[in-house]
Amino acid sequence: MIVPPAATTATLQPLAGVRVIEISQLVMGPSCGLILADLGADVIKVEPPGGDRTRFFQGNASGFFATYCRNKRSLAIDTSSREGREVLLRLVRTADVFIENFRPGLLERQGLGHAALSAVNPRLVYCSLKGYLPGPYENRLALDEVVQMMGGLAYMTGPPGQPLRAGASINDIMGGMFGVIAIQAALTERAATGRGRHIQSALFENNVFLMAQMMMYEAINQKPQQTFAIKSASWPVYDLFETSDGKQIFIAIVGEDQWRAFCERFDRRTWLTDPRFASKQTRIDNRPTLIPEIAVIAGQYDAATLSGILETLELPYAPVNTPSALFDDPHLNASGGFHTIDIGGGRQTVTPGLPLAIDGHRLPNHRNPPRIGEHTHEILREIGYDAEDIDRLAAANIVSRDQAVVDNSVAPS
Repeated sequence: MIVPPAATTATLQPLAGVRVIEISQLVMGPSCGLILADLGADVIKVEPPGGDRTRFFQGNASGFFATYCRNKRSLAIDTSSREGREVLLRLVRTADVFIENFRPGLLERQGLGHAALSAVNPRLVYCSLKGYLPGPYENRLALDEVVQMMGGLAYMTGPPGQPLRAGASINDIMGGMFGVIAIQAALTERAATGRGRHIQSALFENNVFLMAQMMMYEAINQKPQQTFAIKSASWPVYDLFETSDGKQIFIAIVGEDQWRAFCERFDRRTWLTDPRFASKQTRIDNRPTLIPEIAVIAGQYDAATLSGILETLELPYAPVNTPSALFDDPHLNASGGFHTIDIGGGRQTVTPGLPLAIDGHRLPNHRNPPRIGEHTHEILREIGYDAEDIDRLAAANIVSRDQAVVDNSVAPS
């Protein structure tokens, strides 16, 4: 058996040598490209000369570009022009993967659909990220919230009669993840066949996949699922409790060893022989009595003290955090869970890395989110354009002018 060398932060680029062209926007396409870039692929983000529109979003969407576009190079090019498309087609000949997530038919009308690009490069893996896979809905437009409503997730999240979207773009991000899985499978197959594939991932079908266990519950039990806003009776203790300092903490006590440890630590040994609480099922049956009693216990401690006790008991627990609280999380900070990036205007922040480790190492960061067209001239030189050609294309506004004046290509991890 061949044992691979241990990974170091310098060698954690398993997709090095893979060139990806990403023509996408919002979250689904950029998250797919981000994962490939973090894994070492050369991801070239193609955007119009004025910049991808997500760069300029405000409000809740203001972090889209900074979140999903680090570790990429930017090529700013007018693909609506004949010469711009010629530049892109020359780049396609050098690429392994092409990612797009525009409305159905748009790139086909521009001569950039799968059939056109695979004719230029038969080895190309073409990844389309859409609202729906082929079928009656395939030409509909979709957003994460649309498919959460349609796919049962909002129903399961909100109170009865009040469907509520999840607090993150989970279908966009997971749809991008499934795109990555299919891309890697197609690249593996291509090594044997020499030909690429047209692969597709979609928001709606991703959401339905998330609902599979709920659907199977209904199929097996022949009764409808309750929403998660109605407390499930599957576990004796699986609840939020308030501490003495007004904070909330989630506590789970699901096994017999956990129950014994809890009762002994909090001087409730009589509960171990109390017929109401002696077994998992009797504790479930008597939740209306048990949960208020545990709430009294939790209310005697501040959140930090109670957390320390639960940690010692090895009970599952969690404080209720806000997103901003995660910046100070000791585990994330100690384990390399954040990357420091430049977000423009002389400002820096940290952003979460991919949630995986290789040989115990988190993946490093290589590039800040790029400036508009920062790598345009660099990329054009790589695919054979000389300085005169590049100057002519820039003068005609086919490509952006050279912005690689200040080197911000490497960000600290």
